[in-house]
Amino acid sequence: MSESPSTEAYRRADLSVDQQHALFTAARRLADEFSGTFGAETVDRYLHTSYDQFAGRATVPHFLPLLAERFARQRLLALARVEGKDTSGTPIVLFLCVHNAGRSQMALGFFTHLAEDRAIGWSGGSEPGDQINPAAVQAMREAGIDITAEFPKPWTTEIAQAADVIVTMGCGDACPVFPGKRYLDWTLDDPRGRDVAAVRPIRDEIERRVRALLDDLKVPTRA
Repeated sequence: MSESPSTEAYRRADLSVDQQHALFTAARRLADEFSGTFGAETVDRYLHTSYDQFAGRATVPHFLPLLAERFARQRLLALARVEGKDTSGTPIVLFLCVHNAGRSQMALGFFTHLAEDRAIGWSGGSEPGDQINPAAVQAMREAGIDITAEFPKPWTTEIAQAADVIVTMGCGDACPVFPGKRYLDWTLDDPRGRDVAAVRPIRDEIERRVRALLDDLKVPTRA
Protein backbone atom coordinates (compact mmCIF):
# COMPACT_ATOMS: atom_id res chain seq x y z
CA MET A 1 0.00 0.00 0.00
CA SER A 2 1.43 3.37 -0.99
CA GLU A 3 2.03 6.17 1.51
CA SER A 4 -0.37 9.02 0.85
CA PRO A 5 0.62 12.71 0.73
CA SER A 6 -0.88 15.07 3.30
CA THR A 7 -3.29 17.81 2.27
CA GLU A 8 -1.69 20.06 4.91
CA ALA A 9 1.52 20.20 2.87
CA TYR A 10 -0.34 21.96 0.05
CA ARG A 11 -2.13 24.64 2.08
CA ARG A 12 0.29 27.40 1.15
CA ALA A 13 -0.56 31.10 1.29
CA ASP A 14 1.04 31.66 -2.11
CA LEU A 15 -1.21 29.12 -3.82
CA SER A 16 -4.80 29.56 -4.95
CA VAL A 17 -7.34 26.93 -3.96
CA ASP A 18 -7.22 25.51 -7.49
CA GLN A 19 -3.42 25.34 -7.43
CA GLN A 20 -3.47 23.64 -4.03
CA HIS A 21 -5.88 21.03 -5.35
CA ALA A 22 -3.89 20.51 -8.57
CA LEU A 23 -0.62 20.06 -6.69
CA PHE A 24 -2.17 17.68 -4.17
CA THR A 25 -3.60 15.62 -7.03
CA ALA A 26 -0.16 15.59 -8.66
CA ALA A 27 1.38 14.47 -5.36
CA ARG A 28 -1.02 11.53 -5.17
CA ARG A 29 -0.12 10.47 -8.71
CA LEU A 30 3.60 10.69 -8.00
CA ALA A 31 3.23 8.87 -4.67
CA ASP A 32 1.48 6.00 -6.45
CA GLU A 33 4.03 5.99 -9.26
CA PHE A 34 7.01 5.87 -6.89
CA SER A 35 5.38 3.65 -4.28
CA GLY A 36 8.02 1.36 -2.80
CA THR A 37 10.80 3.67 -3.99
CA PHE A 38 10.15 6.98 -2.21
CA GLY A 39 7.82 7.99 0.59
CA ALA A 40 5.25 10.76 0.45
CA GLU A 41 7.55 13.15 2.31
CA THR A 42 10.18 12.91 -0.44
CA VAL A 43 7.54 13.29 -3.13
CA ASP A 44 6.13 16.37 -1.38
CA ARG A 45 9.56 17.95 -1.06
CA TYR A 46 10.48 17.44 -4.69
CA LEU A 47 7.09 18.62 -5.93
CA HIS A 48 7.23 21.79 -3.83
CA THR A 49 10.77 22.68 -4.86
CA SER A 50 9.96 21.93 -8.49
CA TYR A 51 6.96 24.25 -8.29
CA ASP A 52 9.12 26.99 -6.81
CA GLN A 53 11.57 26.69 -9.72
CA PHE A 54 8.86 27.93 -12.10
CA ALA A 55 6.64 30.11 -9.92
CA GLY A 56 8.65 33.29 -10.38
CA ARG A 57 8.94 33.22 -14.14
CA ALA A 58 6.19 31.12 -15.73
CA THR A 59 4.17 33.03 -18.30
CA VAL A 60 1.12 30.78 -17.89
CA PRO A 61 0.41 30.33 -14.15
CA HIS A 62 -2.47 27.96 -14.90
CA PHE A 63 0.03 25.34 -16.05
CA LEU A 64 2.41 25.67 -13.08
CA PRO A 65 1.20 22.53 -11.25
CA LEU A 66 1.58 20.47 -14.44
CA LEU A 67 5.10 21.80 -15.05
CA ALA A 68 5.98 21.12 -11.43
CA GLU A 69 4.67 17.55 -11.63
CA ARG A 70 6.62 16.78 -14.79
CA PHE A 71 9.84 18.24 -13.42
CA ALA A 72 9.40 16.49 -10.07
CA ARG A 73 8.88 13.18 -11.87
CA GLN A 74 12.11 13.67 -13.80
CA ARG A 75 14.02 14.57 -10.63
CA LEU A 76 12.62 11.57 -8.74
CA LEU A 77 13.60 9.25 -11.59
CA ALA A 78 17.08 10.76 -11.45
CA LEU A 79 17.25 10.34 -7.67
CA ALA A 80 16.26 6.69 -8.02
CA ARG A 81 19.14 6.16 -10.46
CA VAL A 82 21.63 7.99 -8.19
CA GLU A 83 20.58 5.99 -5.13
CA GLY A 84 20.75 2.68 -6.98
CA LYS A 85 17.00 2.10 -6.87
CA ASP A 86 16.80 2.06 -10.67
CA THR A 87 18.94 -0.71 -12.12
CA SER A 88 17.41 -0.75 -15.60
CA GLY A 89 20.66 0.36 -17.20
CA THR A 90 18.83 2.52 -19.74
CA PRO A 91 21.29 5.18 -20.98
CA ILE A 92 20.56 8.73 -19.83
CA VAL A 93 21.80 11.77 -21.75
CA LEU A 94 21.47 15.33 -20.44
CA PHE A 95 21.55 18.20 -22.95
CA LEU A 96 22.50 21.59 -21.49
CA CYS A 97 22.62 25.10 -22.92
CA VAL A 98 22.13 28.56 -21.44
CA HIS A 99 18.39 29.19 -21.76
CA ASN A 100 17.13 25.65 -22.49
CA ALA A 101 15.06 27.26 -25.20
CA GLY A 102 16.80 26.35 -28.45
CA ARG A 103 19.80 24.08 -28.93
CA SER A 104 19.24 21.72 -26.01
CA GLN A 105 15.51 21.48 -26.78
CA MET A 106 16.14 20.59 -30.41
CA ALA A 107 18.73 18.00 -29.33
CA LEU A 108 16.26 16.49 -26.87
CA GLY A 109 13.58 16.44 -29.55
CA PHE A 110 15.76 14.48 -31.96
CA PHE A 111 17.07 12.20 -29.21
CA THR A 112 13.61 11.27 -27.92
CA HIS A 113 12.22 10.84 -31.43
CA LEU A 114 15.07 8.60 -32.60
CA ALA A 115 15.71 6.57 -29.44
CA GLU A 116 12.07 6.21 -28.34
CA ASP A 117 12.13 4.24 -25.04
CA ARG A 118 15.57 2.71 -25.63
CA ALA A 119 17.32 5.69 -24.00
CA ILE A 120 16.31 8.58 -21.77
CA GLY A 121 16.93 12.20 -22.74
CA TRP A 122 16.71 15.24 -20.48
CA SER A 123 17.54 18.89 -21.01
CA GLY A 124 18.20 21.96 -18.89
CA GLY A 125 19.65 25.44 -18.82
CA SER A 126 21.98 27.48 -16.63
CA GLU A 127 19.63 30.48 -17.02
CA PRO A 128 16.29 29.02 -18.19
CA GLY A 129 14.18 31.24 -20.41
CA ASP A 130 10.43 31.84 -20.30
CA GLN A 131 9.53 29.88 -23.42
CA ILE A 132 11.01 27.74 -26.17
CA ASN A 133 12.37 29.72 -29.12
CA PRO A 134 9.52 29.92 -31.70
CA ALA A 135 12.01 29.61 -34.58
CA ALA A 136 13.35 26.37 -33.04
CA VAL A 137 9.79 25.07 -32.67
CA GLN A 138 9.07 25.82 -36.34
CA ALA A 139 12.35 24.32 -37.55
CA MET A 140 11.67 21.11 -35.61
CA ARG A 141 8.10 20.99 -36.87
CA GLU A 142 9.50 21.03 -40.41
CA ALA A 143 11.56 17.97 -39.42
CA GLY A 144 8.39 16.22 -38.23
CA ILE A 145 9.06 16.66 -34.51
CA ASP A 146 6.80 18.59 -32.14
CA ILE A 147 8.64 20.13 -29.15
CA THR A 148 5.81 22.42 -28.01
CA ALA A 149 5.10 20.21 -24.97
CA GLU A 150 8.57 20.94 -23.57
CA PHE A 151 9.49 23.92 -21.39
CA PRO A 152 12.70 25.68 -20.30
CA LYS A 153 13.90 24.34 -16.96
CA PRO A 154 17.05 24.29 -14.86
CA TRP A 155 19.32 21.37 -14.24
CA THR A 156 19.55 19.98 -10.71
CA THR A 157 22.29 18.05 -8.95
CA GLU A 158 20.48 14.70 -9.01
CA ILE A 159 19.66 15.08 -12.71
CA ALA A 160 23.29 15.77 -13.61
CA GLN A 161 24.53 12.96 -11.37
CA ALA A 162 22.12 10.46 -12.92
CA ALA A 163 23.19 11.18 -16.51
CA ASP A 164 25.62 8.86 -18.27
CA VAL A 165 26.53 11.57 -20.78
CA ILE A 166 26.28 15.36 -20.37
CA VAL A 167 26.25 17.33 -23.60
CA THR A 168 27.00 21.04 -23.17
CA MET A 169 26.20 23.72 -25.72
CA GLY A 170 27.56 27.11 -24.79
CA CYS A 171 26.86 27.24 -21.04
CA GLY A 172 30.58 27.28 -20.20
CA ASP A 173 31.53 27.36 -16.53
CA ALA A 174 27.85 27.46 -15.53
CA CYS A 175 27.43 23.84 -16.63
CA PRO A 176 27.77 21.21 -13.88
CA VAL A 177 31.02 19.28 -13.55
CA PHE A 178 31.04 15.94 -11.77
CA PRO A 179 34.10 13.66 -11.72
CA GLY A 180 33.72 10.47 -13.72
CA LYS A 181 30.99 11.79 -15.99
CA ARG A 182 31.37 11.66 -19.74
CA TYR A 183 31.15 15.16 -21.21
CA LEU A 184 30.68 16.29 -24.79
CA ASP A 185 30.92 19.96 -25.71
CA TRP A 186 29.06 20.76 -28.91
CA THR A 187 30.06 24.10 -30.43
CA LEU A 188 26.88 25.34 -32.10
CA ASP A 189 25.52 28.74 -33.03
CA ASP A 190 22.88 30.05 -30.63
CA PRO A 191 19.49 30.26 -32.40
CA ARG A 192 18.35 33.03 -30.08
CA GLY A 193 17.19 36.03 -32.10
CA ARG A 194 17.52 34.21 -35.44
CA ASP A 195 14.76 33.49 -37.92
CA VAL A 196 13.77 30.01 -39.07
CA ALA A 197 16.01 30.11 -42.13
CA ALA A 198 19.04 30.70 -39.90
CA VAL A 199 17.98 28.03 -37.42
CA ARG A 200 17.63 25.24 -39.99
CA PRO A 201 21.40 24.66 -40.42
CA ILE A 202 21.77 24.54 -36.62
CA ARG A 203 18.92 22.04 -36.43
CA ASP A 204 20.50 19.83 -39.11
CA GLU A 205 23.88 19.84 -37.37
CA ILE A 206 22.22 18.92 -34.07
CA GLU A 207 20.44 16.01 -35.75
CA ARG A 208 23.73 14.76 -37.19
CA ARG A 209 25.41 14.90 -33.77
CA VAL A 210 22.49 13.24 -31.98
CA ARG A 211 22.50 10.38 -34.47
CA ALA A 212 26.26 9.95 -34.01
CA LEU A 213 25.85 9.94 -30.22
CA LEU A 214 23.12 7.31 -30.32
CA ASP A 215 25.26 5.19 -32.62
CA ASP A 216 28.18 5.53 -30.19
CA LEU A 217 25.91 4.49 -27.30
CA LYS A 218 24.78 1.46 -29.32
CA VAL A 219 21.16 2.63 -29.09
CA PRO A 220 19.05 1.46 -32.07
CA THR A 221 17.18 4.30 -33.76
CA ARG A 222 13.82 4.32 -35.46
CA ALA A 223 13.80 4.12 -39.23
